[in-house]
Amino acid sequence: MDSATSELSARTPLTDSAETGLKIVIVGGFGVGKTTLVRSVSEIRPLNTEEVMTQAGVGVDETAGLTTKTTTTVAFDFGRISLTDRVVLYLFGAPGQERFWFLWDRLFSGTLGAVVLVDTRRMSESWYAIDRLEHHKTPFVVAVNRFDDDVSAFSLDEIRQALSLPGHIPLISCDARVRSSGKDVLIALVDHLYELAMARELTP
Repeated sequence: MDSATSELSARTPLTDSAETGLKIVIVGGFGVGKTTLVRSVSEIRPLNTEEVMTQAGVGVDETAGLTTKTTTTVAFDFGRISLTDRVVLYLFGAPGQERFWFLWDRLFSGTLGAVVLVDTRRMSESWYAIDRLEHHKTPFVVAVNRFDDDVSAFSLDEIRQALSLPGHIPLISCDARVRSSGKDVLIALVDHLYELAMARELTP
């Protein structure tokens, strides 16, 4: 049994005490690491709808800067993570290419919150995701996936300014490949949702 298979088999099933399930959508540009994030944090074997990229996508999908990418999500990714014994997140990773954006509005239905994953090498790829979430009035946090070959090293303040991101929206760095880092992103989202809920309760 290889290490990946061993890790999957060691992941625990949903506990009987789980009582609150929250639907979370992970959005962002093409190749930003959405599938990787779902795969790294999911406590179950994630459902992936990745297919090998073919010549049919040439000139249709924007692949500049993605020289090592050979597969692409064609529907959505699905995973699950238990934050506590009672709170469970159901994760849906949306496809990033423009030709699949029509799926996003359906995925947003019933969504409590979202994560916008950002690649600073392709910052403009994030604008549509932020726009659609604001349109749907869906709360979200922004996570900057720090790639090894990204030499720009933009600070979070610089990224916030580039995205015209209001100060009340959480912005954090992460490594989508690392489970603990991905979990920190989801905890940041849950904390943000809690703060918004408390603010609503205090509003006369």
